[in-house]
Amino acid sequence: MTTLAEIPGHPAPSSPAPDRADADALARARRLEARLGDPYDPGNPHGFAALFDADARSTPPEATEALLTEAGLGAEFVPVALGGLLTRADLLARALRPVFRRDLGLGMGHGLISLFAAGAVWAAGDEPQRSATARLLLDGGRIAILHHELAHANAILRHEFTARPAPGGRLISGRKDVILNASRADLHVVYARTDEAPGPRSHSVLLLDPAGQDPAHLRHLPRVESSGMRGALFSGLEFAELPVPGDALVGHPGDGAGIALRAFQVNRSLICGLVTAAAGTVLHSAARAATEGRASGVARRWHKPLTGVFADLLACDAMSTTVLRALSLLPASAHLFAAAVKYVVPELLRENLEELATVLGARGYDHASPAYGALGKLSRDLPVAGLGHAGSASCQSVLVPQLRGLAERSWFAEPEPPAELFTPGAALPHLDYRLLGIAGGGDFMAASLVATAERLAPLREAGGHTGALAGLAEAFATELRGLRAQCRRIP
Repeated sequence: MTTLAEIPGHPAPSSPAPDRADADALARARRLEARLGDPYDPGNPHGFAALFDADARSTPPEATEALLTEAGLGAEFVPVALGGLLTRADLLARALRPVFRRDLGLGMGHGLISLFAAGAVWAAGDEPQRSATARLLLDGGRIAILHHELAHANAILRHEFTARPAPGGRLISGRKDVILNASRADLHVVYARTDEAPGPRSHSVLLLDPAGQDPAHLRHLPRVESSGMRGALFSGLEFAELPVPGDALVGHPGDGAGIALRAFQVNRSLICGLVTAAAGTVLHSAARAATEGRASGVARRWHKPLTGVFADLLACDAMSTTVLRALSLLPASAHLFAAAVKYVVPELLRENLEELATVLGARGYDHASPAYGALGKLSRDLPVAGLGHAGSASCQSVLVPQLRGLAERSWFAEPEPPAELFTPGAALPHLDYRLLGIAGGGDFMAASLVATAERLAPLREAGGHTGALAGLAEAFATELRGLRAQCRRIP
């Protein structure tokens, strides 16, 4: 059989050296999996029965939150240079999967939202800010993120904060009704308008310690019940000329949009990889339902939905893992693929849940059934997890302005990305938020497609899986040529 390495002029990429960080992340994930225990055991305080019960009562699963704090989950969100465990985004996703397989709301509310907030500090904070934020997370603290209106794609979040100059610092005013962990955060990262003029320099990022603030200037608003992630604590904050010192500013005045764009691409990519893990739990439930009480395996009528969803989850995982690795390896151009993945994956997962509902039926919505009830919970949680700054319109706003430039300068011209991008276990640079690009850059995935199609072209007549793969690669490359012609005509 002909192999890629045997094709003259088209050698297959060499295998990069392995990386110890992969093994360490996998070991941490296995330890956490063991501590959380069998999710299907009805007596497990961290299993589905307990998590579903907490969700039904709209309360956080306190026992599991305590376990995660004691296990040092906060260290996963702190760069290794600051004493934590964060090396790369793909390894962070691997370490967090045991939590998200059990409860998306738990993973967001007790952990990931703190990284979403801390990303601003990792992107632009000075050394005292970085050190203090790292220490807070390492000690088990929480951070809340308070976005400006333009960062959101949902009407219920349309509020804004302003920060005007004052002696010694600034005065923050404004209100937002829906903030995750507003009532129990140890630090607030506030995106506030600091310039009345419209444009990309209108907002800045400020750090706010909520402890001991005068109630006349900072008022906590009531909890807001949500249809999904019911155990997460959403509530609001209202500022009335709250003084903040000058050293609360992250970066420079007007840096807010740039900081947000750097942090958001990490957030978008992570949440896609982790909700894919959560959907895997529902697939397991459906497979269990399809085989229960049958000696002959899965009934034929369930073959198509189960295999189709399995293939989709593999595709979602591959896309998410690739962009998470690109954040380290190709930071200047990862923002485009991050937006594309966040645009595609949630919608694909919603379709997958609908497919699995046909297999599970009513059992998938029964919280009294730990073996099957994950479908109903994830169906409610998924839209809430996607409500924030990275909605579909936000992702399109990143992609659409770049299409003509990609068609004219990148597609069929850019060199193939390094093999490490797609090689599990290969060593990659550490994630550095400060290096992430927010505009321009090329399309490394299109470059990979074109190079792969060229390598496989001699095998199109080989038959079997190799021939089919070669045909698919050429078909996708042909579609890209058509898209290039269309995008070149964009005004």
